[in-house]
Amino acid sequence: MMEFIRKIGSCLATGLKFIQEHFKATVLVLVVLWLILPSGEDGISPHNLQKISLMGPIIDATPIVEQIDEARENKDIKGVLFSIDSPGGAVAPSVEIAYAIKRLSETKPTVVYAAGIMASGGYYSGIWGNEIVANPGSMIGSIGVIMEGADISALMEKVGVKTQVVHAGTYKQVGTFDRPWSAVERAELDKVIGGTYDLFVGDVARARKLDLNRSTEYADAHIFTAVQAKKVGLVDSIGVEFDAKKRVEALTKISDPVWNKDDPMDKFFKRFAAEGASLAHMYFPPVTLK
Repeated sequence: MMEFIRKIGSCLATGLKFIQEHFKATVLVLVVLWLILPSGEDGISPHNLQKISLMGPIIDATPIVEQIDEARENKDIKGVLFSIDSPGGAVAPSVEIAYAIKRLSETKPTVVYAAGIMASGGYYSGIWGNEIVANPGSMIGSIGVIMEGADISALMEKVGVKTQVVHAGTYKQVGTFDRPWSAVERAELDKVIGGTYDLFVGDVARARKLDLNRSTEYADAHIFTAVQAKKVGLVDSIGVEFDAKKRVEALTKISDPVWNKDDPMDKFFKRFAAEGASLAHMYFPPVTLK
């Protein structure tokens, strides 16, 4: 009996020693297994309604667009709730998400939910949903475009630093930070910003069936509360996520609604990636919807 206990103790000691010596590798293996192994709950009760979340600054549309397209192609998914809590971001990714939602809403019921901030590119992303439900405390709108740049020429002069540039093309130095922008350069940037703004407002007007000639009422970078946004036509109704989900269920007309559940580890990695992208965005600011 004692020999058996000694063997058990020896095995435990060996296992603990291995974990101590290879702690990082052990943790990595556990994380990988957690990510790739399907959960028992999913196997027992497959969902037929999908919640997709857009959170934080919009830098890279790829992960969200993939989720949207997968939901559109999945015949088991009968309806989608697209939850948005985003202040906006880069133009092109916002447009990518908006048109992915357009494709989705043409295929199956899609309700957009303004969970907190649904502004600028965040608003653009959800305009093509079949309905937009806004949390009573949400902030909506900020339909506008901005390009920012610093002029650090005074600082450079103070520390004795000068730039040397060789370029071809009148507008090649547009937006540089080592000198004030000329009137010609500002006009060139205004052309880009104006064209992007026209695209934004035009899509909002078409998606929300609003009068383009009255865009100063709902666009022009106005920021609205949920109640104010409803009055100008930017959202359809006011409610919390429970209400938004009920709208999806009503539109799909299914008798046994089962929603997907977010995996805690997936949520952690998504948040980590979003924070990393936000940090990178601080150093490489593009034209943004704001």
